[in-house]
Amino acid sequence: MRKPLVAALFALVITGAGAAPAIAAPEPAAAPVKAAVGSVVDTANKTVADLAAPAIQAVNFAGTVSLSNCSGSVVRMPDSENDDPALVMTNGHCLESGFPDAGEVIVDQASTRTFGLLNSAGTRVGTLRANKIAYGTMTDTDMAVYQLTTTYAQIKSTYGIDALVYDTARPAVGNAITVVSGYWKRTYSCAVDGYAYRLKEGAWTWKDSIRYTSACQTIGGTSGSPVVNDATGKVVGVNNTGNESGGRCTDNNPCEVDANGTVTVRRGINYAQQTWHVPACFGVDNKLDLSASGCILPKP
Repeated sequence: MRKPLVAALFALVITGAGAAPAIAAPEPAAAPVKAAVGSVVDTANKTVADLAAPAIQAVNFAGTVSLSNCSGSVVRMPDSENDDPALVMTNGHCLESGFPDAGEVIVDQASTRTFGLLNSAGTRVGTLRANKIAYGTMTDTDMAVYQLTTTYAQIKSTYGIDALVYDTARPAVGNAITVVSGYWKRTYSCAVDGYAYRLKEGAWTWKDSIRYTSACQTIGGTSGSPVVNDATGKVVGVNNTGNESGGRCTDNNPCEVDANGTVTVRRGINYAQQTWHVPACFGVDNKLDLSASGCILPKP
């Protein structure tokens, strides 16, 4: 699990705690050429295609939060109302009560946990407080959802920050994604490499986990970070673990198990849990309803 570790701190001393800002490389000077009819047509076609293509918004820190031990984000369902109590998503293994047991599901448990709200630049601009853990588990998925004492409208009015929205579509292999850590104020960019039918780590087993390409080298403290689809800006997963040393199905060394029971170990590869199915489990006023049609989250 990706909680803060001494090794993670050492890694940051070497690599730096923040992601370097992207800058455009200077374009080489082009040699003068004569314009041809074909090139004019090609240019016109490209212009039309560029206008038709959806604009990709740069992923930033707005709406992410820092926890005492993990990362997280303020999230909303596609049909949430502005006056609904806001929600914060992180990992089940980030709960203040410790790791839930295999098979344990926590619902509507009182909490006064606080979260540091970040703006687009990664600056902490305020503190949000929970009144309960709406949902938490490490069974089938590794996720916790806190209900806050403030609404989305109040957060927007006070801080000018919108919540991140859940995507209800399963991310596709090859989709460009960004893992946004509020704990480290750092982003990791890569792509969906594939899916683990079952991901087993110690006593816990997770279903249909997202496997990152090797570029997302997440570290301790990135647990609970939202995984954002770069093309839509929506949340498609929650970052939770990675195989650190090549161990087989042990703590901090998850293994993949396919439908035939074959075990695969991928040292240095990291994972997230999908979230497309979460909105089906929350109804009017962002109330949890595990009996709702389409809700596949584990029940107590």
